[in-house]
Amino acid sequence: MFEGLSDRLERSFKLLKGQGHITEINVAETMKEIRRALIDADVSYKIAKQFTEDVKQKAMGENVLTSVSPGQLMIKIVRDSMAELMGGQMEEINLKGSPAIILIAGLQGSGKTTFAAKLANYLKTKKGKTPMMVAGDVYRPAAIEQLKVLGEQIGVEVYTEEDNKDPVKITKKSISYARDKGYNVVIVDTAGRLAIDEEMMKEIASIKSTINPQETLFVVDSMTGQDAVNTAKSFNDKLDYEGVVLTKLDGDTRGGAALTIKSVVNKPIKFVGIGEKMDAIDVFHPDRMSDRILGMGDIISLVERAQDQFDEEDARKLQRKIAKDQFNFNDFLQQIRQIKKMGNVKDLVGMIPGMGKALKNTEIDDDAFKNIEAIIHSMTPYERENPKMLNGSRRKRIAIGSGTDVQEVNQLIKQFSETSKMMKMMTKGGAKNMMRQMKNMKQ
Repeated sequence: MFEGLSDRLERSFKLLKGQGHITEINVAETMKEIRRALIDADVSYKIAKQFTEDVKQKAMGENVLTSVSPGQLMIKIVRDSMAELMGGQMEEINLKGSPAIILIAGLQGSGKTTFAAKLANYLKTKKGKTPMMVAGDVYRPAAIEQLKVLGEQIGVEVYTEEDNKDPVKITKKSISYARDKGYNVVIVDTAGRLAIDEEMMKEIASIKSTINPQETLFVVDSMTGQDAVNTAKSFNDKLDYEGVVLTKLDGDTRGGAALTIKSVVNKPIKFVGIGEKMDAIDVFHPDRMSDRILGMGDIISLVERAQDQFDEEDARKLQRKIAKDQFNFNDFLQQIRQIKKMGNVKDLVGMIPGMGKALKNTEIDDDAFKNIEAIIHSMTPYERENPKMLNGSRRKRIAIGSGTDVQEVNQLIKQFSETSKMMKMMTKGGAKNMMRQMKNMKQ
């Protein structure tokens, strides 16, 4: 995500490296490079030019502290300005109403139906809501069935009237049904088209005026770049929606849509789609996204994802096992499974400051743990419970059983041993002992 833009921005900041202070001369070349980087990321020339002019004005008015280099100061200014360009602050979805009604709009192929299900799952699992989805797309043959399958997958009811071809009547009746059944959120999926047309806009405008939603969210494919921004503007002119959803942000996106859509339509990005799974949805935080674009990682989001997956009682049990030196491969396997639930592995690595840059040419996919899991599954229950019993003959058998080689098995056992020591240090002596242990391991 945004790898090309991140690399270009990093190169532009290097132009100030070694400079004693910021001047109009040495900042001009940096601004030129930043402007080129933004344009290459599919930001319009007008916005890129205005952005760099604003950054330049801020930079020229700043005093460089003796402890801060001009390059570091420029990164901070660009980071803050970029966050502001994307909206400044995170904006919550409006869930007031009985029920709260959320209308989903967008072009065909943008990921509306999938997002409707992701949003329902998010509201159910993270917000404690009881949502219902409405199949309002009566034109695409598979749309109703797709929503029903997704609804079953996440345990959310889908309201359908498969013999009714009037989406306005369907959505109106669905609200009464939701009230009767006690649902407190209704998410209405609507039809998309291959292009914007008057018939489509009249239909969705009629749905909106009939059900009076608290939120109308416009879903757009971020991989379409500046076209996404233009489409967002056209929809907003007709529909006046409350927020934007960027899908496929985990793909090969250049970032132009995320960076400029707020300034063009003056509506916040509220959610981003980051994968195919039903939990692959994030609330959009402009400041955190700016950090990630500039290679600073996103530790807060990483911690939030970890908190969602790790149970407090399980964590206490694990801590007791570690303290008693009873941490084993079953526990290790459980930790891997919880990490995998946190999302795309490459995306997680990118949230760690510096790691995205360090591993930018390394292929990391969701099968990154495949060999580790295969090796552990090839152990007997006794071996998993007693890692110290893994002698040479056992390791050879495990390698054959897992389709790996003895070297990989040895490497995993070594990593497991070091992880166990590190976790025990943290349990017994806190962070200071852990840092001392890390220092010793490097020597």
